[in-house]
Amino acid sequence: MRRGLARVPVLIRLTATFAVATLLVLSVAALFVGVRLRADIDERIDVSLQRRAQAAEAAYDAGTPMRQLALTLEDREEFFVQILTRGGEVVETGGTLAGPALAAEEAGPGQPGPRMLERDLPGVDGRARLLVQPIELRSGSPGALVLGQSLVDRNDALDSLGRSFLIGGVVSLFLASALGYGVARAGLRPVEEMRRKAQSITLSGSPELLPLPPAHDELRRLGETLNDMLHRLRDAFDRERRFVADASHEIRTPLATIRLELGSALRGELDDDERRSALLAAETECLRLTRLADDLLVLARLDDGRLPLRRAPFDLSSCLTRLRDQHAARSTALGRRLELDVPPGLTMDADPDRIAQLSANLVDNALRHGAGTVRIVARPLAGGVEISVGDDGPGLPPEFLARAFERFSQADSSRAAGGAGLGLALVATIAEAHGGRAAVDPDHLSVVRVGIPAPSPRARNQAGMAASQRPLIPGS
Repeated sequence: MRRGLARVPVLIRLTATFAVATLLVLSVAALFVGVRLRADIDERIDVSLQRRAQAAEAAYDAGTPMRQLALTLEDREEFFVQILTRGGEVVETGGTLAGPALAAEEAGPGQPGPRMLERDLPGVDGRARLLVQPIELRSGSPGALVLGQSLVDRNDALDSLGRSFLIGGVVSLFLASALGYGVARAGLRPVEEMRRKAQSITLSGSPELLPLPPAHDELRRLGETLNDMLHRLRDAFDRERRFVADASHEIRTPLATIRLELGSALRGELDDDERRSALLAAETECLRLTRLADDLLVLARLDDGRLPLRRAPFDLSSCLTRLRDQHAARSTALGRRLELDVPPGLTMDADPDRIAQLSANLVDNALRHGAGTVRIVARPLAGGVEISVGDDGPGLPPEFLARAFERFSQADSSRAAGGAGLGLALVATIAEAHGGRAAVDPDHLSVVRVGIPAPSPRARNQAGMAASQRPLIPGS
């Protein structure tokens, strides 16, 4: 049933609902008026019968025959009167009634005093309403006075009222349906305008928005929400387009280098040392491509909301010591120093491989773009650990801070320093997956701080989901 209704257009459903509501209102009104009219007519008939009963009783006591009394009434064809014994025998009668109005048991002793009855009687047109009240016969024995009136006029009035409501109801229902259709169509016009506009909107074209109705109602709020969604979709589309362009550039450069070096080695134009150098250069570019692919995979997994984390308590001081030792040769070759400042035995509950990857990206970024001594600092914070890496260089340009953690963003637009612009993006990605946050120290633009909070019991069971709450990091 619900599935069938769901296939009906909204405009038709609104019109049908308006028509059904109108039909219910008219039906209730007709029922109420009919019941009220019937009660009013019955009340007037009862008052008339009671008044005539007094006159009939007085006429009977005065010796006036009931037939003569009935002939004096204007509505004698609809009115009748009878005098009955307690045994149900007719003493006198007047009017069109043929036969006794009451059965013997109804006129017998023990019956209640004045009472009203409705029934069909022979000789009376239609159903009749009776007033029965006890009376003393001229013989001195008890009897019953019965007065009645045909209900033809009442029933005709009720039938006429019903026909009037039926005709008026059909007309009113038609008008109400037309009005409901017009109101529903006018109410849905803004939705139709937004739909037509949405057909012509493209994410790659000029930034167009859906038209908003003037009234500040639910439809306007819907339009505003959809326009906000369009803004987000355009921003996401632009980011993905830049992402694809930057990724293509970063992949094309090492591939061209590999092709050049391998081509030179295969053509036999190089001696052994030059061939070895060419193969080493190709291997270096292959490693760069592998790392780029791994980094892109990590970012893609976070976009899907499923960056895998294997949380476990581990010794952060040992992890950072190994990191310093791994980069010692490179820093020496660059004429740089690596300093490690971490309390002995400092532990944290996180994914050790991801934290090592995060720290390695920070150190690589400092060695690649910074100057002077690289300082790796870790210290416990309330409910977690903070890791910071800085150097003696000038740091990031202030105008670049807003894009520092975006993918493929580089302060050096010439890319002379190398790298794909994914280092800080990965740092932010891993920090967010742990429920933390990465930020550049505004007082020292060459220092990047990462705060990793201790996981909640639920986070331990749902590793891989980035937390929506970010802790405050001093200096961020």
